[in-house]
Amino acid sequence: MTPITGVLLCLAYILGLLSTAIAWGGCGLLVIGIIVTVLASFGRRSIYRNKLPNNFWQVKPQIWLLAGLIGFSATIYIQIRTPYPGENDISKVIATNAQNPVQVVTVQGTITSTPRLTRSQRSQFWLEPFYLNIDNDISKDVTGKLYTTVPLLQATGLHEGSRITVTGILYKPKSANNPRGFNFQAYLAREGSFAGLKGKEVSLIDSDINQNTNNWGWWAVRQKILRSQVHLLGVPEGVLVSAMVLGNRVVDLPSSVSDSFIRVGLAHALAASGFQVSLILGVVLAIAQRFSNRLQFIIGVSALLIFLGLTGLQPSVLRAVIMGIGALTALALERKVKPLGLILLAAAVLLTVNPNWIWDLGFEFSFLATLGLIVTVPASIKKLDWLPPAIATLIAVPISAYIWTIPLQIYNFGLISPYSILVNMITTIPVSIISLGAFISAIAALIHPAMGSALAWLLYYPAYYLMELVDFFAGLPGAATAVGIISPLQLVIIYGLFILTCIQKWWQKKWWFVVPIVISLVFIPVWQTQASLFRVTVLAVGKEPVLVIQDRSKVLLLNSGNETTSRFTVLPFLQQQGINQLDWAVAAEPNSINSLNDWSLLLQNLSVKNFYNCPSRDRNTTITSKLSNINCQQLLPDREISTGSMLIKLLNAQQQILQMQIQDKTWLILGEREIGKANERLPHAQVLVWSGEKLDSSLIAAVKPEVAIASSAKLDPKTMAELQQGKTKVFLTGRDGAVQWTPKGKFEIAVETVEDKASAL
Repeated sequence: MTPITGVLLCLAYILGLLSTAIAWGGCGLLVIGIIVTVLASFGRRSIYRNKLPNNFWQVKPQIWLLAGLIGFSATIYIQIRTPYPGENDISKVIATNAQNPVQVVTVQGTITSTPRLTRSQRSQFWLEPFYLNIDNDISKDVTGKLYTTVPLLQATGLHEGSRITVTGILYKPKSANNPRGFNFQAYLAREGSFAGLKGKEVSLIDSDINQNTNNWGWWAVRQKILRSQVHLLGVPEGVLVSAMVLGNRVVDLPSSVSDSFIRVGLAHALAASGFQVSLILGVVLAIAQRFSNRLQFIIGVSALLIFLGLTGLQPSVLRAVIMGIGALTALALERKVKPLGLILLAAAVLLTVNPNWIWDLGFEFSFLATLGLIVTVPASIKKLDWLPPAIATLIAVPISAYIWTIPLQIYNFGLISPYSILVNMITTIPVSIISLGAFISAIAALIHPAMGSALAWLLYYPAYYLMELVDFFAGLPGAATAVGIISPLQLVIIYGLFILTCIQKWWQKKWWFVVPIVISLVFIPVWQTQASLFRVTVLAVGKEPVLVIQDRSKVLLLNSGNETTSRFTVLPFLQQQGINQLDWAVAAEPNSINSLNDWSLLLQNLSVKNFYNCPSRDRNTTITSKLSNINCQQLLPDREISTGSMLIKLLNAQQQILQMQIQDKTWLILGEREIGKANERLPHAQVLVWSGEKLDSSLIAAVKPEVAIASSAKLDPKTMAELQQGKTKVFLTGRDGAVQWTPKGKFEIAVETVEDKASAL
C-alpha cells in the first residue's frame, strides 16, 4: 500500500464518521466514491487529465471505490458502537417508574474514575452499579454506569476501585433546554451512561478488604505525585505543576486558575497532550542518544506508557502517545516518518477503538492543533526566514495551532481569544520549563516523596509568575470576545478553504485572499442577523424568570438567575449570540443577600451601560469597581423607563411586578415572591411570565393573558385549568425549554431548534 493510499483510506474512515451528522451522509460518500472511480477509470486520457492534481492519478481507481465503501461502513460501525442501555441497566428503573421520576435509592457499586471536585463543591465520579434497593421494597441486581456526585466530606478516602454504598436520588439526565445549550443527556450517553445519582451518604463495602486489596493503582501513583508536589509548593502553585504533568482531568485545579487559562487560550497547557509528550520524548531521546536505536525505542515507549498511565486514557493523550510511538518506530527502523500520514493513522486507530470519540472536543482540538503544526508551520517558517530560526518557530507554532482550532472554538462556544497568540508566544518557555520540571519531579516523587518535593519547589517562581501573567491578560478588556456561533456549513467551508490552501499551489499563492474570506464567513452573517433581529427569549432556568431582549444591536437582560444559572446558561447564551455588551440590565430583586454574587460573573465578562436596581456595593470590592463605571439607577413605582422600542414600569416594588411594553404586546413579569390576590392596578397583559407558583383566580381574571410562561417544570392543576379555561397558551420552561418570540412569528419552543454538539460537525 502506497503512503497516499493509506492517507486516503484513513481520511475516508474519519469523514465517514463525521458524515453521520448529515442525513444519508454515508450514502453520499459512497456515491462520491463511485463517481470518482469512474472519473479515474475513464478520464486518464481526457481533457481533464491536466486539470487535476498528479496525486489524484497516482491512486488506482479501485482505491477510490474502496474509500467510498469504507466511509459508508464507518456510518454503520458508529451506530453499532453507540452505547445503549442494557436489559438490566439501572436507568430502566427510572423508565419503569415514570410517575415518580425522583426516587431515593441505595446503590452498591465500584468507582471507576478518580473523584473530582465540581464547581458546586461536590465530588463527582463514575460508578459501576451492581445492586439497587428502592425504599426496601425493590431489590435487584443492576448494570450500567452512573454519573455520581456526593458531598465533599462523604468522598474522603474514596478512590478508583473502591466498592461503596451510596444513598441518594436517582434521576434521568436532561437534554438541552436552551438554544445551543449543554446537552447533559447526550454527554452521558456518549460515555455509556443513562442515569445520574445525587448521593447524600456514602459508606465503604467491606472496608477492611478494600484497604488490603485496593491499596495500589494508578490513582495511588497520582496521589503520591500530587501530595509530593503540593507539599512545599502549596496551593495553587503545586496543583498547577501537577496539572501540567497529570492533566486537569485528574487534578482538581482551582476553577479561578483554569478559567483564566481558558480565557486567554492556554487551556492546552493544563490538558496533558501532545505538548507534554513532545517534551518527554525529546528529553528521553536526548538522554538515550548514545544507546542503540532499539534501546531508544524501548526507553521511549516505556516513558510514553508511564505518562499515559498517569494521565488516564484520554483521547487527546492517546493520540499524542500513538504518534510518539510511531515516530519511535520509524527511528528504530531507520525510516523517515511522514507526520501527516502518522496523525491520520493515529486518529483512525483511536476512532476504531471508540468511534464516538469523533465528537469529543478534546480529541477534535488536539487533532486539529497537531494537523495545523504539521501542514502550516513549515510554510510559516519559510515566510519568516528573515528572522532567526528559533524566533520564527516561536511565532509560527502558536499561529498555526490557533488558525486551525479557532473555527471549531467559534462553532462550539462563539468566542475568540484575541491575545491567545501573544500569550502562547510569551509563555512557551515557562510552560516548557514547568512541564518538564513537573515530569522530572513526578518521577523523583515515586522514588522518594521528599526528593520530588524538593525538585518541585524549584518551580515555585515560574509557576507563580505564569499565573500572574495569565491573570493579567485574562483581566484585559476583550480577553474573551464573543463573535457568535457559526453554522455547520460555515465550519465546513472554512476548513475546506484551509485544506485547499494546503494542497493546491494556486491557493497557496493566494493565501492572503483566504484570510478576508474566512473573516467574512464568520462576522458578516452574525452582523446581518444582529442588524435586523428583534427577539425575546425566556430562558429555561430556575424559578426566577430570566429574559433576554435583543433589539437589533441593543440588548436588555432582565434578571441573572443564581450564580450557576449565570455561568452555565445566561452567559453562554449571550456569548453564542455574539453579545459583549448589555445596554440595559435589570435586577428585579436587588436587595437579596446573593444578588451581587449572582450578577458578578456577568459583570466580569460583559460591559453594561445602564443598570437598574443595582445590587448593594459593599460586599465585593471587585464588583464595586465594575459598578462605578456603570450608570446605575433605581426603578421606582409608576416611573416609565424607555429602552429603545420598549417601555418598562415597576408596578409593585414589594412583590417585584414589572410591566414591559414590547412592540405591540404588553408583558407582565411577576417576581418569585408570593403574589396573592390581584392588585386593582394590575393591568391586562397579552403575556404573563412568572415563577410557576400557584396564581390566585382574581389575578388570572384581571390579567387575562393570551400566553403564560412559567419558569417551572409543572404547574398547580387549578392554575393550569383556569388558564386553559381562558384559552391561554401555557409554556413551562422546565418542560418545554426556552421560549422565544419575534414580532413576525409566534411563540416557539427553542429546544426544537437546538443542535446537539455531539451530532453536528
